[in-house]
Amino acid sequence: MKKILISGSWRFQDKKLEELVRQTVQELFSNGDMLITGGALGVDYWALDEALKLDPKAEKIRVFLPSTLNFYKKHYNKRALEGIISIAEARALIAQLKKLKKLNKKALIEKAEVKTLNQNAYYARNSKEIANADQLIAFQVNQSQGTRDTIDKAKEKQIPVQVHQFTI
Repeated sequence: MKKILISGSWRFQDKKLEELVRQTVQELFSNGDMLITGGALGVDYWALDEALKLDPKAEKIRVFLPSTLNFYKKHYNKRALEGIISIAEARALIAQLKKLKKLNKKALIEKAEVKTLNQNAYYARNSKEIANADQLIAFQVNQSQGTRDTIDKAKEKQIPVQVHQFTI
């Protein structure tokens, strides 16, 4: 069983991108592999949504958060109030992560010591994901820097990297 990290951009909604992410997760589970992802909107959200359909006990799912779930919830609610994301997106993401934690506490890996969610916290999360992965499948939209960070770390670790690039 390989531990495959699916990572990608969160800011862009695109039906073809979503379909490719879901298809990739289906292939991953049909091969008996484990999903690792980061618990964000977009690529991470779609990957986890599909994985929960295929693994309802969440035994082959690991989601790395850059903070505790409670702190993450506050952060996403704040981002919704700022208009960065919608309230519906914030609620859906937090509900998804709470469901995962209820199904299998081991599936949600939280980072307790984070007090601010900024680029450094997310990049540290990316490092944890890569440290636990055997392979990366990245979905990079418009040369996003967070996805680039993950790709670079995977290449540095010398694990297989597959990159799907999109311009939206």
